[in-house]
Amino acid sequence: MMRTLHSLKDEISRLLKDRGGNFAMMTAIIMPVAIGAASVAVDISNTAMSKRQLQDAADSAALATASALADGKITTTGAAAFAKDFVGGQMANYLGDTTALKDATTTTATQTTSGSATSYSVSVSTNYSMSLSGLAQVAGFKTATISASSQTASGYSETQGSVSMFLALDKSGSMADPTSTVNAEQPTKTSQYTYTETYTYDCGTQKKPKTCTGTRQATGTKTETNYYTKIEALKLAVGSLTTQLNTADPTHIYARTGAVSYDIKEYTASKLAWGTSAVTTYVNALSAANGTNSSGAMNTAYTSLIAKNSAGNDNENALHQAKTGQTPKKYIVFMTDGDNNDDSSGGRSYDTLTKATCDKAKADSIEIYTVAFMAPATGQALLKYCATDASHYFAAESMADLLSAFKKIGAKAANQTTRLIN
Repeated sequence: MMRTLHSLKDEISRLLKDRGGNFAMMTAIIMPVAIGAASVAVDISNTAMSKRQLQDAADSAALATASALADGKITTTGAAAFAKDFVGGQMANYLGDTTALKDATTTTATQTTSGSATSYSVSVSTNYSMSLSGLAQVAGFKTATISASSQTASGYSETQGSVSMFLALDKSGSMADPTSTVNAEQPTKTSQYTYTETYTYDCGTQKKPKTCTGTRQATGTKTETNYYTKIEALKLAVGSLTTQLNTADPTHIYARTGAVSYDIKEYTASKLAWGTSAVTTYVNALSAANGTNSSGAMNTAYTSLIAKNSAGNDNENALHQAKTGQTPKKYIVFMTDGDNNDDSSGGRSYDTLTKATCDKAKADSIEIYTVAFMAPATGQALLKYCATDASHYFAAESMADLLSAFKKIGAKAANQTTRLIN
């Protein structure tokens, strides 16, 4: 027995000292481990990305549902169906079939009344099963459950604050571009297109038969995914902002709002007025076209807020003081999805003029919120410059970000504490 053990020990020692073939042996041992590690890394990365996607969808659904409730578009009994469809629309790009996801989505909507004002709190929870890689399935792990939840919370300040707010909104051609969010109410759309088709015909005689070919224009229809466009997203986002003001000021005695739109030129503004109905009508009628020049619109927003009345006094201050005895806080909300075009001389005077207006507004204690909606670096730089400070600048890289940004601006302006809590 002792001899056998010594013999085995010698054999092992010789094997370890022998370098011949060791690389192949080590490769054979390590390769499955390396492949397994790579497979696990892919699963971890995919799971993390899927979690972020679902969280964004839940956040967006909670905000959109709360806004729809406050705007009277749905009731609390219809909130669950609305949120399910919204989550499904957000995730349609990633999952394809969202039936199971919508079935697993639960929603709770709570209505709260404070005096004559009503607010809504919405919670959304959702999950789905994601298939794992082949190696994980061999190990017995076939799927991973991806889950997310989001909740909006609203509160009121006992002291109402008077507000005058002017929106300066980009309606340039790029605002017609689609976002990555599927329209939950109409997920597909049918469009007509023209194409060229080839046909044959008899072009010979009875004695000399001949077949010729020709082409002609024909039309057909195609069905494709219906994404929200940027301009549609903007309309929903402004609705989210005005909902905050309306919730805090249901009798329209504290808030005055106005709006102006621009592309390469400035368009007639919706003048400052009590409440938000005029602004809502104005924004909902916007259509996207042309280039970008924010200078005129920003000047209109600024001069509207500092205009004098016939007595030579600040008009907004006088109107608010006559109704509530308060001096209003003044805001400009400046939004773009691009950057200003070069002027007719090839210079950047549109940027220079816009910055000058922002400087004057800040000097007059007007708070400026800016929202860069999927904007390039130069557009972001202008909006960062114009914002009152870093907390007043929003970089919205998706429709969900845009909705959240405008909702937060509305909540701050309305002296509320509406927020997402997860």
